[in-house]
Amino acid sequence: MAVATQRDNVADGRVLEIVRVFDAPRSLVFKAWTDPAHTARWMGPRGYTATRYEQDQRPGGKWRACLRRDEDGRESWQGGVLREVVPPERLVFTFAWDQEDGRPGHETLVTVTFAEERGRTRMTFRQAVFASVESCDGHQGGWSSAFDRLEELVAQARQAGEL
Repeated sequence: MAVATQRDNVADGRVLEIVRVFDAPRSLVFKAWTDPAHTARWMGPRGYTATRYEQDQRPGGKWRACLRRDEDGRESWQGGVLREVVPPERLVFTFAWDQEDGRPGHETLVTVTFAEERGRTRMTFRQAVFASVESCDGHQGGWSSAFDRLEELVAQARQAGEL
């Protein structure tokens, strides 16, 4: 597994980029991102369970997820709109956590690219621009943990021929 994380100084540390290499073909990794039944299995950091995950898989389609903290059952909702869907190469979507009143909070743009590398997949994840460095740091930890779970899912699915 290769992991790299970078910060974009242009936005004063409020842009997150994570690069991961998965030992799986990009069609499998892309499907793990775009099939809601599979995405729900890895979405969210360890200690959280995605109790709902819905995605209208087309540009302009909405996505929505509920993450429940395993420790105390607290639910956090997030969602956005898909801007680009280019199988199996690229996903672009907006991302915002729901505020307490149910309205979306600060919106960021997520771009995920999938490059084939000799049967493996280089996934480049970029999320920008966060409202604060602290928010960016929190998302770095959350996404990194979720991508560990994604790596486990694609490894299991590859062995079982599931995805």
